[in-house]
This record gives sequence, C-alpha cells and structure tokens, in this order.
Amino acid sequence: MKKRILSLVLASAMVLSLAACGSKDTGSASEAPAPAEAEAEAPAPAEEEAPAEAEAPAGPVELNVTTTFAGEDGNAQNFKTAVDAWCAETGNSVADTSATSDETFKTRVITDFETGSEPDVLFFFNGADSNSFIEAGKVVSIDDIRAEYPDYAANMNDDLITDSLVDGKKYAVPVNGFWEAMFVNTEVLDAAGVSVPGAGYTWDQFLADCQKIKDAGYAPIACALGNIPHYWWEFAIFNHTSPATHLNIPESVDSEQGAAWVAGMEDIKALYEAGFFPENTLSATDDETFAMFTEGKAAFLIDGSWKVGGIVNACQSDPEDPSTLDAEKLAKFDVTYVPGMNDRKATDLIGGLSMGYYITTKAWEDPEKRDAAVSFVSYMTSDELVPVFAQHTASALKNAPAVDESAFNPLQVKAMAMMSGVTSLTGAVQDIFQGDCRVSTFDGMPEIVTGRVDAIDAVAEGIDAYNAQ
Repeated sequence: MKKRILSLVLASAMVLSLAACGSKDTGSASEAPAPAEAEAEAPAPAEEEAPAEAEAPAGPVELNVTTTFAGEDGNAQNFKTAVDAWCAETGNSVADTSATSDETFKTRVITDFETGSEPDVLFFFNGADSNSFIEAGKVVSIDDIRAEYPDYAANMNDDLITDSLVDGKKYAVPVNGFWEAMFVNTEVLDAAGVSVPGAGYTWDQFLADCQKIKDAGYAPIACALGNIPHYWWEFAIFNHTSPATHLNIPESVDSEQGAAWVAGMEDIKALYEAGFFPENTLSATDDETFAMFTEGKAAFLIDGSWKVGGIVNACQSDPEDPSTLDAEKLAKFDVTYVPGMNDRKATDLIGGLSMGYYITTKAWEDPEKRDAAVSFVSYMTSDELVPVFAQHTASALKNAPAVDESAFNPLQVKAMAMMSGVTSLTGAVQDIFQGDCRVSTFDGMPEIVTGRVDAIDAVAEGIDAYNAQ
C-alpha cells in the first residue's frame, strides 16, 4: 500500500450529482459500446472473419457483481443508484450479491473462487486477501485489460494503485480509500470534564482522561474485545513501531519487532485491568458497544472512515431517510487522532487505498460479458462517480475535484478538518498478518487481557503460524 497519500484525501472529497454521472462520458466505457450499439455497428460476418464467439454480444447481458457496498456502509445507496444509472444507460443488468465487509464475507468470496462461482466483477481487498485468486489466475491485470482497452483506468494515478503481493502487477481499480481514527462522544467528555483530544494527544494524557471518564460513571472506551479487537490491536502495535516499520512482520517474538507487538498487547491488557472498557467487553458484540457509544454511555471509539455513515444513521429516527436526521444529536460527535506513543505521533494514522474493482477471468473470457465488465468498472471509477464514493476519504484520481463543504454533513466536515492535520497514512499490518496467524491474538484477546495466556506466548504463536505458511 502506498503511503503518504494525504494530499489526495481532501482533494477527492466533493460529492457530485449522481444524476449527472449517469449522462456523462465514462472514459474507457466508450471503448466498450453498449450491446445494442455494438449490434447495430457490427457488419455482417464474412466467412474469413473472426469466429462467432469473438463478435460483439447480440443483446443486453447480466453481470454478476459483488461489492462491500451493503449494510451500514455509507455508500450502499450510492452504489444502488449508480448501478441503476449504468443499467439504464447501457441496457445491461446487474445481479448484485454485495454484502457487509467482514471475515465471513471474505471467506465467502474466496470459496466462490475455489468452487468456480466467482462473480464477473468484484470490489474487494487488494492485499493478502486477494492472493489466492490472483495466484490461481482468476482475475485479469489492469495492464492486460489496457492491451485491448487503452483508456481503462486512465484517469487514475497508477502510483496509487496497489501492487499485488503475488506478482507485483496491478489488478484492482480503486474508488475510495479509508482512514482509521478515534471518534468521540462530546456529551460524555463534557460530563467528565475532558476536552476533545487534539493533534498532540499522548498515551499518558489518554490514560488520565479515561480515568476521569470512568470516575464520572461512563465507559471510557467502546470496544468488544471478545468480538472485534482489530482497531485497538492495530494501534497498540503501531504505538511501538513507526510509519516506516509498522508493516514489517516480526521474524520472531524475540526480535525488536516481536517485542513491539508484545508491548502492544500488554497495553490493551493494562487498559482492561484499569476498567476502561465496558464491563461486558469480553462477551458483547461490536454492535452493542457501538450502541453504547451512540447512546452516550461511552466516550471513545476507534474505527474506520466508514463508521461516519453508521454514526449519522444512528442519529436518524429512520436510518434509511436522511431527512429524519437529528442534527442536535449528530453535533455531539467528533472525530480526532488516536493517542500516540514513542515514534508514532497521534497524527500518524492507519489508512490508504485498500480495495478496488477486479474483472474476473471468467468475465474476460466470455465474449458476451467482456465489454460490459469493462464498461461497468469504467463507469464506477469515473471522475464523476469516484468523488461520490470517496467523500471525506481518499482516491487515486489524477484530477480530483475541489472540496465543497456544503455538500457534507457536519461529521464529515469534522472528519475533513481532522484529516487536514494527518502527518502520515500507513497500511494495516493485519491485512498482511491474516487467517490463522491472527487467531491467537484476535480470537484470543480475552485470554490475553485476563492473564490466562501471556501476551508473549500469544504473539509467538501467531508469528509461528505466519512463518509456517
């Protein structure tokens, strides 16, 4: 993952009209005419011409598309609207099997590839999660697509398109990036006499604030350690590494990097022993602790940029209807930096462009679907549509539009203000350290914080599993 893409974060944040997107030229989509146009333009085949299977499709096609634009993802409705517009423009249709991004979703996608049930177009992670189907030759590289469609993803800065860990090629065309930071419930902070943390926020200041919040009768940290310890795992380790070294997997638990990982786990254990997590943190679900945060029972929440949409929805009487937004309730939320320690400043955050659109080999080798798949991805990654999805996050556009704050809700504006002070964005090491490697520290977090398993043993088990792959 490319680092230091901060200059693009704000530049990609203007939300444009989706209606306008449906009527504009989408770049390489012009290389792939709509099926009806192709049929009208194709001459009658002569005996010496290419075989029938290489000809343009005779009519509309249905694309099988899988993305993470579902559930509480803030772009779920944007995706549905854009799909409808593309279908209306091309005459094609989409069988949408999108689902919320989690480990179950990742497993489903990998299984689909293994069983030959993969979609035609996939919006998915571009790190280690994609290794298996890239190794199997199940997706087509951007360079191979450009050999026939030269304008494919030509509007993107190639330097910001992530290279595959398998062969160094680029496969996934990015849309929106991400950041991970700390959301705060200012109503809780006010009640505890705590100020909203700023750019210089240190770990010691954080511990002192957590004690004040606990003494005031609130849970300082909204987190389900027995369900989703991911964000605290990441930043706890980051506090003992640096932007330059964070993505290095330890060679052993006895190495300097291994010791940093152990220290991170012990910091989480110290927070648990201090009573700074909810009382039910080991048994609660992530949804339950998130509800504590939005209902004014917890102060701090580390999560990703996608959680902006979840907080806004929690402030609407009807989550599906933006007109029901309680502006007064939304005003009680802010987003700021994660407390820093050692070489990591609070303004060094986890983030980047970790996902993108893949065209599968199955679709590429289907003469009836190839053009449609290229057209679909080109439409979804056009200069007009990317800002709709990127909003307050990041993109790889060469010509990103300027920011129009009036198009954003107050929490998004606060997020943009926070991002303007970020000093670096580093990828998530957990995206490299995957599968069985994480079991001992992810699933085993309750054992670590309660002392049933030593942090050094849990980390050593994970590193051994990684080295055995």
